[in-house]
Amino acid sequence: MAQPRHLTSKPQLAPSGKKGRGAHSNGSSRYDAFKKVALPDDESDHWPLPDDGHPQKLRTDITYEKPRTIINKVDSPYVPFDRSINPYRGCEHGCTYCFARPTHAYYGLSPGLDFETQLIAKPSAPALLERELSKPTYTPRPFAIGTNTDPYQPIEKRLRIMRGILEVLDRFGHPVSILTKSSLITRDIDLIEPMGARGIAKAMLSITSLDASLARAMEPRASAPHRRLEAVRQLADAGAIVGVMTAPMIPGLNDDEMESILEAAKEAGAQFAGFTVIRLPLEVSTIFREWLEATYPDRAKRVMRLIRDMNGGRDYDPNWSRTPRPRSVYAKLIASRFDQAVKRLGLDQKPAPLDISCFQRPLAVNNQLALFD
Repeated sequence: MAQPRHLTSKPQLAPSGKKGRGAHSNGSSRYDAFKKVALPDDESDHWPLPDDGHPQKLRTDITYEKPRTIINKVDSPYVPFDRSINPYRGCEHGCTYCFARPTHAYYGLSPGLDFETQLIAKPSAPALLERELSKPTYTPRPFAIGTNTDPYQPIEKRLRIMRGILEVLDRFGHPVSILTKSSLITRDIDLIEPMGARGIAKAMLSITSLDASLARAMEPRASAPHRRLEAVRQLADAGAIVGVMTAPMIPGLNDDEMESILEAAKEAGAQFAGFTVIRLPLEVSTIFREWLEATYPDRAKRVMRLIRDMNGGRDYDPNWSRTPRPRSVYAKLIASRFDQAVKRLGLDQKPAPLDISCFQRPLAVNNQLALFD
């Protein structure tokens, strides 16, 4: 696998050194040999200020990777799929709570600002996927896309890697589920709708809040809530299989909106719904707490107390927060409210399983492979 050209993190930035980004720092990862610390404003000399005295915006840099494979095998008891595709690494949406941030540490990058500014794209993904699906030994199982990076983050508008992946899946009749926070998904309705009609595609929009200011603070470069709802509406009107994820629910911050989000989603045409509670593995805990204390200092202590209550006293413990049956009182309450709301709204019926029987290698591919017999 080709290594990204960014092998070291940028120096840590003070909170005032970022604009339009989620993380408030760019701290060391768990693999770094040297640890970085933030400097007070009067001592910092590594984030320049322009003449107007305001911090400069951080540029988004893209590294192009040439992986050997594009299909990721997933072995986890917490998810209902065993393979995924990630067109990108990192995500420009900058969600402060994103559980995928620690994966950037594997590349010598910070899970903080690097995760949302130092992106890795895989333009060869469609060609790789076609090659892997063409192998006689390949057995189809539904792909999950959008689990570790958003396939419709802003750079997709220009690079169109996700579009290419969908075109390959459509030709092969391969099932896929898509999760995104971006209204850009509507660009691909011409593919998603007929794939849904064949039972091989479903889409979900993740909506965390109907409050534009809260959403902008938590997810600075994701689509605004009303645009995500409009995307649900357009997908539903086109006949696509579409649902919503009220995820993550953060106790004391956005969980009071759960019912309102589900009602708005139902009105927009959503057919089913899901939810998750926030989880803060590894470096995500520090990144989220920094953001929370800087952005909502009046709620920070209560929010973290409730999160720790859902994790057996820790910031994160999957044996508590990811079990099928919630263990804490607050987690049980959120789950109960969700169950009652989806039942009342008719969003409790899960869509039919994606159909793997449609999978077929295109004739042109079979003919080409026959040349090697």
